[in-house]
Amino acid sequence: MKSIGITGGIGSGKSLVCKVLEKLGYPVFYADTEAKKAMNEDQVLKSELIQLLGENAYSNNELNRLFVAEQIFKNHQLKNEVNALVHPAVYRAYENWKQNQHADLVFNESALLFETGSYKRFDATILVTADRETRIQRVMERDQSSREAVLERMSHQLDDHSKQKLCDFEIVNDENMLLLPQLLKILNLL
Repeated sequence: MKSIGITGGIGSGKSLVCKVLEKLGYPVFYADTEAKKAMNEDQVLKSELIQLLGENAYSNNELNRLFVAEQIFKNHQLKNEVNALVHPAVYRAYENWKQNQHADLVFNESALLFETGSYKRFDATILVTADRETRIQRVMERDQSSREAVLERMSHQLDDHSKQKLCDFEIVNDENMLLLPQLLKILNLL
């Protein structure tokens, strides 16, 4: 079984690529979704987050997202410490999930595959890209966000040029190139 990482900047369309993969019959693990789940269900992680952030990190046994976001937005070091706790929990969840899959290829969708260094754990990586303006417009429409808010979020991600140097395959998800032929070519190569 080959383990393939899929990533892309905000608004690139990595989730769309993953939905197509699922329609083609491939299992996809969504790291961001699992991170949220782990922060609420993984008792060891919850305990570590409370120890790091204090009792206000949870309210009614659920992660207090607003409080946590406010804490890590102000403090880059604290954000790194939270990530250092969350990423191993998500990786454990992925390994457990993978044990229950029976496909030749399994996919792990993660927004921060290269930023965290976790790309090294995969047999191959796929980067989904789109031009900057397309990405901005997609996110503004999807999240009802301002341009400034989208640009702020984009500033916290590694740029596509840096990611292109690290990835094995790239899918251009813009209005000019068809998505499916690019994906099928990569699947054939894998």
